[in-house]
Amino acid sequence: PYELTKKFTIRRYGEHGINHGFITQQADEILGNDKAKLVTLHLGSGASVAAERNGKCFDTSMGFTPMNGLVMGTRSGDVDPALVPFFMKKMGASADEVIDMFNKRSGLLGVSGVSSDMRDLEDSDKDRAKLALDMFVNRTVKFAASYITELGGVDAIVFSGGIGEHDK
Repeated sequence: PYELTKKFTIRRYGEHGINHGFITQQADEILGNDKAKLVTLHLGSGASVAAERNGKCFDTSMGFTPMNGLVMGTRSGDVDPALVPFFMKKMGASADEVIDMFNKRSGLLGVSGVSSDMRDLEDSDKDRAKLALDMFVNRTVKFAASYITELGGVDAIVFSGGIGEHDK
């Protein structure tokens, strides 16, 4: 409810803001355009996508906490909120235990059963590792494509983070 969002200052805080701001500034300088329309992707163990216009972020894949958005190394990314009480009942777990599972034992690690490291998943011959990679790519493309549409096209797509800078 609106009243609770105001009372408790609930909003999309995002994450990696300093990094998104820095790479936006760098891209603007390279492009010679401080009004550039950009999609910035910070892809590492933590991951987020942002839409930048006129040097400012106006949308981000992360929400109130870093759990929202992309599948990450150990974080689930977007999940149906009804999964919290579902797992509480099925596992006999507390809400904190379920949230801890979504934060520390989900994402690439939880899906693959192999690792939270993209390099290990790329080297693995396990089907679940391929599934984790596919989920990561799908979710990343979905956010980036929606931001490109929201911006009405982009001047550049900018990558950072270990995966964003070093992946093949």
